[in-house]
Amino acid sequence: MKAVIATYARSPFHFARKGALADVRPDVLTAQVVQGLMKRVDLDPALIEDLILGCAYPEGPQGNNLARLVVFLAGLPQEVGGMTINRFCGSSMSAIHMAAAQIEAGMGDAFICAGVESMTMVPQGGLTFDPSPDLLDRYPQAYISMGETAENVAQRYKVARADQEVLALHSHQKAAAARDKGLLQGEIVPIVKADGSTVSEDGCIRPQTTLEALAALKPAFRPDGVVTAGTSSPLTDGAAAVLVTSEDFALRHGLKPLARIRAFATIGCEPTEMGMGPVPATRKALARAGLQVGDIDLVEINEAFSSQALACLRQLGLDPAKVNLDGGALALGHPLGATGARITGKAAALLAREHGRYALSTQCIGGGQGIATVLEALN
Repeated sequence: MKAVIATYARSPFHFARKGALADVRPDVLTAQVVQGLMKRVDLDPALIEDLILGCAYPEGPQGNNLARLVVFLAGLPQEVGGMTINRFCGSSMSAIHMAAAQIEAGMGDAFICAGVESMTMVPQGGLTFDPSPDLLDRYPQAYISMGETAENVAQRYKVARADQEVLALHSHQKAAAARDKGLLQGEIVPIVKADGSTVSEDGCIRPQTTLEALAALKPAFRPDGVVTAGTSSPLTDGAAAVLVTSEDFALRHGLKPLARIRAFATIGCEPTEMGMGPVPATRKALARAGLQVGDIDLVEINEAFSSQALACLRQLGLDPAKVNLDGGALALGHPLGATGARITGKAAALLAREHGRYALSTQCIGGGQGIATVLEALN
């Protein structure tokens, strides 16, 4: 029994601390996205087996069992369960994988798979960093900063600064064009704030970005480095969700799925170049699907950094023209726990929109992991 992406929704994404969602609690943010998701389908919410929620730093206002709290805040029936999971950036893609596996095992027909991160209220690294003294002594790379890994990838895989800046520019241009054409509006759930105001558009896209402006930025992580704030995904607040069901369930309930989940994979890699995780993860997922890179029509790769995204695309031999058609995280933002649901839901939506056959969503993950999902058109 195969699983499908039945529908997809997300909040607008905004800069942490200075953006329009900085004062919106992550539980409230996620609940509104879940409500928006369910409004897109004519489905009794009591039929949902579980709400699986990914969050990279589940503490403070993102703490307790956030998924169960979102069930209550979103007004779902109390019979709907809730589970919060953490695989850093890959958290909500893992939520989708868990739902798909349970569907294939006959342990449920419909799951809400969501993700959230308020990088305003719970900063990257968490509220209280408390590393293992033993691990820090004998394997410090387990705690390496993401910026350092981006520099390592640029150096080891010979990704020039100028090439990184071209990717960033194109990401902003594609995202701005998609927004202007109304291509993002359909996926966004407007967020109503406590003061009654509504946030309905993304806030991280910078259409005015130029190569000259990017070239003028100072290195962000090493004095002699090549990675800047402009070639790094911004700290972001946001939430995303997808409805994952069995094909039979979708048919019985009149749903119009976007894509079938064909295969998925996770893998560990060297923490000092964690950005390369999509390469082995993609190869593993493609092998499980019985496909080659050339079979893929559309790709959503998380642009955590320009250096790692470019290095992965080159290593995999992916055509840039097929990648991140409406822009990536460099322009849209990267709310850690929400990104996996966004790019997988987006890949499914693009597959339907562009009439392709196969799509790939893939991410690198802090600590040295990769994750990938292969999607297939339903017709």
